Amino acid sequence: MLVRRERPEDVPAIEAVTTAAFGKPGEGEPVETPLLRALRADPGWLPAYSLVAEDAGGAVIGHVVCTRGDVDGTPALGLGPISVAPARQRTGVGSALLHAVLAAAEAGGERLVCLVGDPAYYGRFGFVPAAGLGIASPEPEWGAYFQARPLAPDPPRGTFAYAEPFRRL
Repeated sequence: MLVRRERPEDVPAIEAVTTAAFGKPGEGEPVETPLLRALRADPGWLPAYSLVAEDAGGAVIGHVVCTRGDVDGTPALGLGPISVAPARQRTGVGSALLHAVLAAAEAGGERLVCLVGDPAYYGRFGFVPAAGLGIASPEPEWGAYFQARPLAPDPPRGTFAYAEPFRRL
């Protein structure tokens, strides 16, 4: 498996993986697929943080993206969606994507990454409930599922806001 930056020709495969990862039979396209399209057209899209995992044959088997968010005006990242082809889930693809995007963000000088997800899973990657770091969720009902991972010793404090396409969900 190779993790690398997304290329323009990867977009159809990324959409297929995302749809397969989040879709349910008979329900049509999941919200994550059009969200990715909207994010790509948004000023918050950061190409350096859109990564794919490909198998030995070059097929895209996973994708992760971080987009520009902010904490009361201070730049931060919002992670997600992250998707892995169903046949490759629970094989380390998602972990590899998370490690790679977090390393890229840290190397890029980012100070904070936020996400909504399972604390038991994301805790393995250094995420903690954001409230404990002084970061308020844009949706209070997310509770402990709204998590943050500081990438610098002085992460911003305040209320987190995702890129605009997330706010339209």
